[in-house]
Amino acid sequence: MKLLNLKKTSLLAVALMAGSTLFAQTDTTLTKNYVQPFSGGSAYRTWSFGLGVGVITPYTFIGGKQDYKGRGTQLGYSGFIKKQILHSFGLEADFLGGQIAGNGTPTTAPVGPYASYSTQINWSAALSANITLANINWRHNQSAIQPYLTLGGGFMDFTPKVYSGTGARLALASNSTDFREFFIPVGLGFKIDLAKGVNLDLGYQMNFVNSDFVDGFAYGPTNDKFAYAHAGLEFALGSKSKPQLATHNPVSSMRYEYMVKAQNLQNQVDAEKAANAQLRNDLNTTNANLAATNAKLTQDSDGDGVPDLFDKCPNTPQGVKVDGAGCPLPKAENVKVYVTEEDKKIVKDAIANLEFDLGKATIREHSFPSLNKVAELLVNKNFSLKLAGHTDNTGSAALNMRLSKDRAESIKSYLVSKGANASRIEATGYGMNQPIATNKTAAGRQQNRRVEFTLY
Repeated sequence: MKLLNLKKTSLLAVALMAGSTLFAQTDTTLTKNYVQPFSGGSAYRTWSFGLGVGVITPYTFIGGKQDYKGRGTQLGYSGFIKKQILHSFGLEADFLGGQIAGNGTPTTAPVGPYASYSTQINWSAALSANITLANINWRHNQSAIQPYLTLGGGFMDFTPKVYSGTGARLALASNSTDFREFFIPVGLGFKIDLAKGVNLDLGYQMNFVNSDFVDGFAYGPTNDKFAYAHAGLEFALGSKSKPQLATHNPVSSMRYEYMVKAQNLQNQVDAEKAANAQLRNDLNTTNANLAATNAKLTQDSDGDGVPDLFDKCPNTPQGVKVDGAGCPLPKAENVKVYVTEEDKKIVKDAIANLEFDLGKATIREHSFPSLNKVAELLVNKNFSLKLAGHTDNTGSAALNMRLSKDRAESIKSYLVSKGANASRIEATGYGMNQPIATNKTAAGRQQNRRVEFTLY
């Protein structure tokens, strides 16, 4: 039998290895970004940084108030560090620098002497929420493009300069030349996967500044705003063997895991079929070889169930029960056991005299004489005895259940120590579940604290 099991195990292993190898060769693309579903953040690359360059202009898509007619474009540069928390949500620290410029007579009165302006963004820092869209894809294994939205808030340090029509720098209508104001960046864009962990970042961002002095000219109640369009690169940090969380498609991992389990199950079924077929052939051959020998070893001429080879009492009459040597068993006499009134009285006295230490399963000494009589009765008449322990409702149900069981077991142990057959004594605890009197009075609780003896 051990040889058959070993052969079957070997066949199964070979078949499963062959099936798994074939599956891996035909589905290698599925394993590229596989992460076991519901894995923690440590299974991904969640940190990344990016750098970008672009143009800054006071014109925005939503239009609105502009203090200058001409809206120039200037070079801008940016960077960010991002922590991806979920597949579709991350937090990033943003930096933006560059210039904002415009020209032409201001569009609002009073006209004043200003003809153009150039504002240097010394620095800006903001914390933004980044919401990645469409990275969960039910049609493709991996999305090549991930659109995103951003919304944040931060501070900007800027220095505006205004000029006359001749190009001369003019003084600002303010006591300050440098400003630091709160601003809100709102953006959208999309990222294109260039390589594993490297993404092309194309985006557009509108910046709403809590100041009307970004262009060096303040008029009206509306604050200034400007736009920044950029192109850049994002680089994921961490082990290259892990996928980037923001670009990972969890649906792909779920599909891969399903396919692996389905394929392994099919491989196991196929392997079982092949192994069982081979084992059936081996078993048939073995059975044929053993048939002749088994015939001699199993021949039973008198039909008593003991082969002739071991039958010490051949030709036993039909229907006679025999022992292991084939010889007839002695006939047992039927003996009936009766419980007399005297027997019941012995048990009743034992119950009446039975006492335990308070809250314990220790039998008090004055209970021993009546218990000795019960033990003698069990030994002499081979009676069976059921012990049922009960308590009142004082204390927890678990404590009472354990105490009732312990007391019944304590009586059983004592009777066994006096020669009673342990297999004929059953000890059960019922706790406070079967009261025979009310638990609201001391007398009732006393009646409920009992051990019942049932002799049979």
